[in-house]
This record gives sequence, C-alpha cells and structure tokens, in this order.
Amino acid sequence: MKIVILNGSPNKKGSTNILINNFTAGALESNHKVEYFDLPHMNIHACGGCVACGYNGSCVQKDDVEKVKSALLSADMLVFATPLYYYGFSAQLKTMIDRFCAFNTRLQRKHLKSALIVVSWNDDDWTMDAITAHYKTLVNYLNMKDMGMILGKGCGTPNMTQNSKYPTLAYDFGKNLK
Repeated sequence: MKIVILNGSPNKKGSTNILINNFTAGALESNHKVEYFDLPHMNIHACGGCVACGYNGSCVQKDDVEKVKSALLSADMLVFATPLYYYGFSAQLKTMIDRFCAFNTRLQRKHLKSALIVVSWNDDDWTMDAITAHYKTLVNYLNMKDMGMILGKGCGTPNMTQNSKYPTLAYDFGKNLK
C-alpha cells in the first residue's frame, strides 16, 4: 500500500515527528511505501477562494501543492499528522487541507484509507473531541475509510512522548495496516 503522510508540525524534533517516525517504521516493516510531506517547511499558500479551479481543475497558485496533489492521487492511504493547536489541526496542515478543493472530486473517487495522528499537551477526556469531529467530517466528505487514530494525550514534550505508550501504539498501527 502507498501511504502519504501530511505532517503539520513545524517542530522537526517534536512529539508529532516521534509518532510519525514510529508509524513509518512499522509501515515500512510491513512492506508499505511511505511518502512524507513536511508541510510547514514547504511553499504552500492559503486558498484564495477564487474558484478558478472549478473545484476540479488546476489551481492558479504555483507552489508545492502540486507535489502533494500528485502523491495523494496515486496513494492508497492518507495520514493526517499534527500537534493539537487550540483543539484543531495546525495552521500548516489546515492550509493544505483547504487546498484540496481544487481536486476534491478526484480525492472523493479514490476512496482512500485514512488515519489521524495527533499529539497534545493536555490529557483531559475532552481534549481531542473537536479535532476528531473535524477529522471524521473530512473522512465522510472525502469518501475515505478511517483506519484509526493515535490520539497522543499528555505528549507536550518529546521526553513526555518517548516515555508514553504512544510511540509503541504508532509503530503497531503502521505495522498492522492491511
């Protein structure tokens, strides 16, 4: 299976990347192909809302979205990975998601598998409610099949994350994908 990971964390050495690296190690061990996009360090502009794409064409903006689009349209699975910023996706990941509008129809026809990897400082029961609701809405709208979520509560620092159950859960998730 070809898996595309969209990483929305600007911290290259942070908790999100720890879980991504563990997920990737498990997926590669099971002979999946993984393509990774470090969105905060790419040239990706916000959607201008011009609708020149007609919601199913080319975007007038010439940036790195074309690389992501090409990968997604040849993928079997999409993994959204983000730190929890004010109970939602990071701005960098949300910016990329907003740009899906230029190829929504093609994404919907793909029936991709999907997953969510999130880390948060907070570990209250309700911490992940808003982001999981948003993710489930995306999955429904884009005709994806949710394969699961790693909701890393209490992962405020890399040390906290390394000493939690979440790296192992992420590895096992990647390894056991079918």
